[in-house]
Amino acid sequence: MSAKYAFTKSLRELRFLFCQTSEHSAATRSFLSRAYPTMKKNNPSTLILLREAAGTSPKVYARYEFGKERSQSLEGLSDKQIEEEVTKLVKNDA
Repeated sequence: MSAKYAFTKSLRELRFLFCQTSEHSAATRSFLSRAYPTMKKNNPSTLILLREAAGTSPKVYARYEFGKERSQSLEGLSDKQIEEEVTKLVKNDA
C-alpha cells in the first residue's frame, strides 16, 4: 500500500470533505481511518486535510503547484474504489 501513496512531487495539498455521521460518507471515513497513517508517514511534508461537516457529500480535492486543483466525488464509492480514485489524484500532475 505504501507505493500507492507516494505522492507526486507537485502535489501540495490533499483535502477530504465528508459528513461525520451520514451513511453516504461511511466508506470515506473507513478509507481514511485505514489509509491516513500510511499517507502521512510516506508524505510528511504534504498537507492532508480532513474536513467534516454535517450533510456534506464526500469529495476529495488535490491541489498542485501553480494553483492547479482537481476534485473527485467519492459519493457511492466503496472503500476500494475510493483508494483507486485517490491514488489517481496523488500520482498524476494536474
